Amino acid sequence: MLSGLPGELVEILEFTRRHNRWRRFETINLIASENLMSPLAESAYMSDMMHRYAEGKPFKRYYQGTRFVDEVESRVQGLMAELLGGGFADVRPISGTTANASVFRVLGACGSKAVIPPVQAGAHVSHTKYGTLGALCIEQVEMPFNMEELNIDVDKAVKLIEDVSPSFVVLGASLYLFPHPVREIAEAAHSVGARLVYDAAHVLGLIVGKRWRNPLDHGADVLTASTHKTFPGPQGGVIVTRDKQLYKKISRAVFPYFVSNHHLHRLPALGVTALEMKYYGEQYADQVVRNAKKLAEALAERGFKVLGEHLGYTKSHQVVLDVRSLGGGAKAAKLLEEANIIVNKNLLPYDPPDAIKDPSGLRLGVQEMTRVGMKEQEMEEIAEFMKKVLIDGEEPAKVAEKVKEFRMNYVEVKYTFPVNTVKDGALLLLY
Repeated sequence: MLSGLPGELVEILEFTRRHNRWRRFETINLIASENLMSPLAESAYMSDMMHRYAEGKPFKRYYQGTRFVDEVESRVQGLMAELLGGGFADVRPISGTTANASVFRVLGACGSKAVIPPVQAGAHVSHTKYGTLGALCIEQVEMPFNMEELNIDVDKAVKLIEDVSPSFVVLGASLYLFPHPVREIAEAAHSVGARLVYDAAHVLGLIVGKRWRNPLDHGADVLTASTHKTFPGPQGGVIVTRDKQLYKKISRAVFPYFVSNHHLHRLPALGVTALEMKYYGEQYADQVVRNAKKLAEALAERGFKVLGEHLGYTKSHQVVLDVRSLGGGAKAAKLLEEANIIVNKNLLPYDPPDAIKDPSGLRLGVQEMTRVGMKEQEMEEIAEFMKKVLIDGEEPAKVAEKVKEFRMNYVEVKYTFPVNTVKDGALLLLY
């Protein structure tokens, strides 16, 4: 079929085909920051909008030809705001990082201070001096962390905020087992005139699915998030606030400071996913949380050191392992990849920051495997596969074949509308 084409083109297409086959049909994906769109959302993603520009806001553009883009974007804004209990949503950020940058630019001036969770305890790089804070010349101040509770140390954090008087405080993390204390930190921030930003990148789907509390109901001034982790949409970002004046300021920072054209083909796919979450989100989020807890328990039963045992292991989509006794995070992640189990090495709260290349931990997320229909029994099987590789020392290639056979039973995306994109012509409806 590809005969007569340039060799370089054949290689690119073949590597792409192999990637698709491997990741969608042959591997157990436990990367905590990834997910799958439904076929319907994917078909909406592949629209002519990917070729177009729409700088500005709906119905106030700097380009012509956006009459239908404007209608889609305005509806998606409304849906995202609705899912988070009302307010104002900006869906133009093309990532959670650009969403954070837009908010930080408004809330903090060069030379001001921001209080954030510790890096080892999950602060995203965009929260730090190595990322967006550094680029904006905002000083990073890390709030105290309670190792026993695997969470922010509320009393010490409140005192720090009162002493430092930052411009803003950030909650939310990328290593995130238990909800942060939003109300207490919000009250402390507001007492010194600071704003509270809640980065919900990892847990947006759990918030929308009503399995985690909505930070906007508990004092957060603005919520930022990715739209492709526990919220199973296209890669991108979103900002939501109930403060109209703050929304206007942030929107003026999104464009033109951090986004020009905002990758318009994301919008219909995000709208489809938002509606999937409106109708199926609670069922999906509930199963995600159940699966994470079961995976943690199953791993612990098989001899793994799972963080948070005395706290019930996890209340999110994540499970965190200490694998120092198994060779460290880098070695463990590589062995699991050879067995078709995809995870990521991760710093643990007690690791030094310079351990990032070979940290103590593995971070696991169950949201994608939940999306393809896996439940508690399947978490037991995943734990057994991991034991065979990391504890029993079985040859990863042999386990990989078993994983491949197992995964072939879970390829259909669940928690979506009953639309067959071939039979019902959903793809054709777009043209």
